[in-house]
Amino acid sequence: MASTAPTQAQPATSTAKPWARAIAQPASEFAATPLTLLEGQLPANLRGTLYRNGPARFERGGDRVSHWFDGDGAVLRVNFDGQNAVATYRYVRSAGFVDEAEADQLLYRGYGSLAPGSFWQQWQAQIKNAANTSVLALPDRLLALWEGGLPHRLDLESLETIGLDNLEGLAVSDTFTAHPKRHPRTGKIFSFGTVPGGNATLKIYRCSAVGAVEKTGIIPLAGIPLIHDFVLADRYLVFCVSPVRLNPLPALFGLSSFSDALQWQPKQGTQIIVVDADSLEAIALGEADPWYQWHFGHSYLDFDGSVVFDVVRYENFASNQLFKEVASGQLSTVADAQLWQYRIDPKAAKILDQQCLVERHCELPVALGQDNEAVTFMNVYATAVTPPGELFGAIARFDPKNGLTIADSGEGRYPSEPIPVANANHPQQPWVLTVVYDGHHHRSEVWVYRGDQLEAGPICKLQLPSVVPPSFHGTWVDG
Repeated sequence: MASTAPTQAQPATSTAKPWARAIAQPASEFAATPLTLLEGQLPANLRGTLYRNGPARFERGGDRVSHWFDGDGAVLRVNFDGQNAVATYRYVRSAGFVDEAEADQLLYRGYGSLAPGSFWQQWQAQIKNAANTSVLALPDRLLALWEGGLPHRLDLESLETIGLDNLEGLAVSDTFTAHPKRHPRTGKIFSFGTVPGGNATLKIYRCSAVGAVEKTGIIPLAGIPLIHDFVLADRYLVFCVSPVRLNPLPALFGLSSFSDALQWQPKQGTQIIVVDADSLEAIALGEADPWYQWHFGHSYLDFDGSVVFDVVRYENFASNQLFKEVASGQLSTVADAQLWQYRIDPKAAKILDQQCLVERHCELPVALGQDNEAVTFMNVYATAVTPPGELFGAIARFDPKNGLTIADSGEGRYPSEPIPVANANHPQQPWVLTVVYDGHHHRSEVWVYRGDQLEAGPICKLQLPSVVPPSFHGTWVDG
């Protein structure tokens, strides 16, 4: 029987934007390598390790995956000792990665890709845990996260893949979000997974500070939604369930990818679920106008008992199509989002107030600080209007007092999610780290900024040994 799979995304062409060269070929690993200083000087008190995770291989045996989310994950480690920086980059050797490497062809289904071959082969194909979305650093190991399955355990220094990690309590069939939250006061780690079925179930986990599951909560859902992130605000967890639902039969029988089977159903609105962080039980359900979000930003429990959270809000689900197009190296879909702030009554899941904080398109917010004094770093475009076909070309800082400050990376240069690092000697002057792909020189660099002076440009640029494709999420570990 002839293949019914969608046409596989093609490698980037010469007419594509410069960022497309970063994903046109599989990324090359490198062992621990001292980085070359290109400009400036490393801060003497910047000591610790940056980890980043993202899709790095989109092709096997001449076939290419159809969605950005389906590239094999690779983790970057950059250690700073105050004088030098040493980097390591390795693929996560999931079972699917190993099988496909041995066969030199794509064998698995993904979030947005079907396996090559006949309908029978597509239906029979298993789903690959791409381990490509984020990382969680624990005292004795690093977890590479992908929300459709269990985390992969890596060695903290060598990045060697040890195997799947069940955190001493997860079942083989469980899923674990790519966005776990660590409680700033207790150190406990909160996470969740979505269990499919006729109606899906939200499974919530509370883990110890060292990553062992201590308690599990179960909350029924309507249909099969897509939930990527959540809010942790002291004694509350908040889930905003946007009106995206899976049409299960086409995905189950291999007639379409999971991505293509997800439907935007705005009439359902967005459901707000408030969960008690101690009992892991739902204490309030509410409804709001429809929106979609991939990521939340800063959140806190205010003095009056209300929960305040920031969210990057899209009008619809068009961003999923945009991210699918990234794998082809050519973008045509427009899907802008703005940073909004919501204040809700957690006992009623009712919105008390809402306001747009950043009107220009932004994503990947990372906050530093507490309560209403926190500042948020994010990716933006240097221009107010989103340039067609481009990925983010700037990072920005937003704080309630001074508004938005933008650091333009320059034409043809693409920064990853900015990671703020607290500066113990000068709390008002954090460092900000981002990995930049330079499309002019076809190389990747680590840039270090002073967080309070982004507009002055990086104070240090370091060259990585080979190209690191645009990644999704990272973390910083002191020491």
